Amino acid sequence: MSGRDWWECGDFFGAGFGPRFWAFGAPGMRRGGGPRRRQVFESGEMKFVILRLLKEKPRHGYEVIKALEEQLGGWYTPSPGTVYPTLQLLEDQGYVRIEESEGKKVYHITAEGERFLEEHHTTLDDILDRVREAVHGVAGGAMREFHRGFADLARTAYGKAMRAGPDSDVTRRVTEILRKTAEEIGAL
Repeated sequence: MSGRDWWECGDFFGAGFGPRFWAFGAPGMRRGGGPRRRQVFESGEMKFVILRLLKEKPRHGYEVIKALEEQLGGWYTPSPGTVYPTLQLLEDQGYVRIEESEGKKVYHITAEGERFLEEHHTTLDDILDRVREAVHGVAGGAMREFHRGFADLARTAYGKAMRAGPDSDVTRRVTEILRKTAEEIGAL
């Protein structure tokens, strides 16, 4: 897979229980409860990725954030403090233009922005290849199936327990199965 289609890797963490959850407890949180940031893109790289997204279609800032989050399977969500200043920089450089639509600023790539992106396509490919490899390391191959299996387990177990209620025999049985399964996995 080339860097240009790195986000076609699929849904890695459909239930939100991927490496981000296990490394930090809950998305965006670290052990101890405070926010924790991870740097996925190096300084100056975000502009290439945002221009690539805007070349696909015009978007408002929140759509840029959600598109990146989706394309990285929930593994990374850029902060508004990263995306909006980058959009402003791109506008200042003449690479994007803004149109108001339903009270929102919608960003469109300009011809100059497309030329800039094409002139730097190898830089963009290098960035996307690096990120794709990082995502593949935690979410590709057998790990992809692991995440899907774990998501299925979590969805099914929570669904059964929630429908049955907190003090039901079904909830107790699900808890027992989960404990036994954890012991079996721990024994591997």
